[in-house]
Order: sequence, then C-alpha cells, then structure tokens
Amino acid sequence: MSWDFANIIGFVGMAVLVAAFAYSNMRPSMNLILYNLLNLAGAIALIASLAVHFNIASMALEMLWAAVAFFGLTKALWVRARA
Repeated sequence: MSWDFANIIGFVGMAVLVAAFAYSNMRPSMNLILYNLLNLAGAIALIASLAVHFNIASMALEMLWAAVAFFGLTKALWVRARA
C-alpha cells in the first residue's frame, strides 16, 4: 500500500469514526450533534478515499453511513432549534 493522499484521508476518516464510536460508549450522555457530525465527517473522508481506491461494498457502506449520519444530524439540529 502506498501512502498517497487518498490513503491518508481514508485513515483520518477511519480514526474519526473510531473516535465517534468510542465517544458513544464512554460518555454517560451524548451530544447527538457532535456524534452525528463525527460520523458524517468520517464517512465523507472514507468516501473520498474510496473514490480513488474503489471498492463497491465499502463505498455502499460509507454512503449509507453518511446518509444515516446526515439524517441524525438534521434531526438533532431540529430538536435543538425547537427547545
């Protein structure tokens, strides 16, 4: 594996997703905006990496992950605005 820019972006995305997962398991109460924002950012970074080093299964997973994170972020922002 070469350490080109796409691979570096992919590793950053992976680290962000792992950080979001750790955050969700270590905090007694979660900030859903932060959690979904981290998930969305990580998925977007991995999608960018996969655009260069394509893998259909991983791309499908990350696109769904980004869609769910976007929905969750939108919902969390909407709930906060109504509070």
